[in-house]
Amino acid sequence: MLLARVIGNVVATRKDEALVGRKLLLVQPIDAKRAPVGRPLVAIDGVGAGAGEHVIYLKGREAAHPFLPKDVPTDAAIVGIVDEWHAE
Repeated sequence: MLLARVIGNVVATRKDEALVGRKLLLVQPIDAKRAPVGRPLVAIDGVGAGAGEHVIYLKGREAAHPFLPKDVPTDAAIVGIVDEWHAE
């Protein structure tokens, strides 16, 4: 699992049928000190996250697992909203 901050929404008027009705968010990966790491990416939201929230997300084929038995074409999915964390 990876950490990110939601930085925006993605609106797509044409998309795969399996994505209809699902929210797409733009997330910025971050490290444990909340510093940006890499480039932003689009992730399907499975938990109702919103702009500015810190989230846990999955990448790769495992990102579709939270939506089983439906076959959702995604390689990034938000699976948790972070309330707080502490890093040394």
